[in-house]
Parts: sequence; C-alpha cells; structure tokens
Amino acid sequence: MKIKELTSWLETIAPPMYQEDYDNAGLIVGNPEALVTGILCCLDSTEAVVQEAIEKGCNLIVAHHPIVFKGLKRLTGRTYVERVLLLAIKNDVAIYAIHTNLDNVYHQGVNAKICEKLGITSTRVLAPKKVLRRMSVVLPKEQEKIMRNLLLNNKLQEIYEIELINHNAEGSELTIRLEAMVPAGLEHKIRALLHRHDLMPEFNTTDSPSATVGSGMIGELPQPMTEADFLQHLKTAMRSACVRHTAFTGNMVRTVAVCGGAGSFLLPTALAQQADVFVTADYKYHEFFDADNKILIADIGHFESEQFTIELLYEIISEKFPNFARYCTNVSTNPVHYL
Repeated sequence: MKIKELTSWLETIAPPMYQEDYDNAGLIVGNPEALVTGILCCLDSTEAVVQEAIEKGCNLIVAHHPIVFKGLKRLTGRTYVERVLLLAIKNDVAIYAIHTNLDNVYHQGVNAKICEKLGITSTRVLAPKKVLRRMSVVLPKEQEKIMRNLLLNNKLQEIYEIELINHNAEGSELTIRLEAMVPAGLEHKIRALLHRHDLMPEFNTTDSPSATVGSGMIGELPQPMTEADFLQHLKTAMRSACVRHTAFTGNMVRTVAVCGGAGSFLLPTALAQQADVFVTADYKYHEFFDADNKILIADIGHFESEQFTIELLYEIISEKFPNFARYCTNVSTNPVHYL
C-alpha cells in the first residue's frame, strides 16, 4: 500500500475542504508514492513520537495536530518543529495531519468520540457549516473542456449544469454558462484560479447548512445528573487530572454540548440550544464570566479533550486496512503537567 492510498481513505472520512482557513492538514512530510511499512497514530508528532515510529518500523505517522502551521524559512534544528522535521526526513518517516477537517465532521469525528466516551445520545452538530456554494461562470465554448478539468482537479463537486447562452448568431462568439458546487473554503482559491483565465465567477447563492459538517456537538444524557455528579463523571471518563468549571447553576444536567480543543467561540450557540453544560478546553479567565449563571462551563484541558482521537484514528484506519501494521502511540505528548 502506498501512502497516498491511506491518506485518500482518511480524506473520505474527513475531506480536506472541511478544514479551517488557518489549518495545515494533509501530508506535511513524505512522498505520497512511498510504500507504507507501518502506521503510528498520535495527537502530536513530537521528536519522541517520530523516534517511536522508527523503533516500531513505521514510516508513516498519522497525527491530529499539524507539526507545521506556518511557513518555515530554514531547517537548522533550532526549534522543536525543525528538529521533528529533520528527524522525520532523515529516517524517511512521513507525517500526515488530519486536524480541523476531522473536528468538523459528524460521522467518526473528534466530537463524536467525546460523546461516545461520555455516553451522550441523540447527538447532532452544534454549529452546522455552510459547506457548498453555487458558482456560475461564463466562458467561450471552446474553453469548456479545459475549464471543466481545471475545476474538477481542484476538488470541486460535480459540475452540474452547462447552458448554451449564445447560439452563435452572425458575428458573435459562442459562449456557455458553466455552474458547479464549490466547497465554501475553496471559494477564494477558485476565484484566483479563474481570474488567471480572465474569468469572473459569480457566487450568488449559498446552500443550507450541512447536518453532518460543523463545529462541536450536542446531545442528551440517558438520565439527568446533578452538576456535581456530571463533573465527576466527566473527569473520570475523559481521564482529566483537573476540571476547571464555573459556579453551579443549580440545574440538573440533561443536555450537553461538547467541543474538542479550544471551543469558547461556541458558547453562544450552546446557550441558544439550551445546553446545561458546555465541555471544551482552553478557556481564558474572563471568558468564564460569559456563563452568567446560565450554563455550566467545564474546561477539561486541550490534550484531555482530544486524547481519544488517537484511538479514533486507529479505528478509522483499521476499518479499511485491518491486516496492516498500525499502532497507537505510547508517548504522552501533553505539554501541560499538574502538581
């Protein structure tokens, strides 16, 4: 099996077009044509994880967090990022990241795994995203095939309509209107692409939000719990050494909203959907005031909220490649320690 076969499977679960604009999911290091000797799943591709991959005979690391977020101007080993890349390249270890695109999918996504661990049922996406936009562009008829291939090669959905506009009246150029469904995150890329061909695309309508793509998740507990009992359940189920939370509201916990990683931006949505508790990470001091005694905020830590993503990645890979060498890392990459 080649690396590109494995990554193509992962991208059927969490398409790259679902990642956030700031993200850098995908193949970070490595040759997609290389044959896979073994796969190591992790949350963070640190030096220790790369060394573990080498020792296990794995030449592919599948990580949740990208080791590279910004452009690098040099590789000298000065920072931990540069050292990870140098170690991986030297030992022919590829690194693939599946980050916010995995956060944003409902089926087999990060938040679905959290809900599974907490026993939350009747789940749904907390903040659905508008993932497709309808694009139309007018072009000369002779460019149709070229433009069709250009768009399809840039991961657009199927081009669904081509309309002949001008029937080549005397002295006029034969033109057509081509329409396609475009992933919202690729709109800027497609605009730039078509502008280079002197075409001005129109993005005139937006489809309804998707029920299976978006941020966070919300659902119900099988039985109501007191806030104290829920926090204890949360701490145990998510293996958290510490749960930072707001003051108790006095309400029973029935509806729970979750977001792996930093999710404070979803608090208004959790409130609007009448969640009793919002479970997430990376809350800042002043943000806790936003609970305003209307909801219980529970911050379990970034690593803790996403640690079961390692297990999730192993399960996704095993579903397609059950007989292939694959491992979950034994290295704890949590940079936060508690006294």
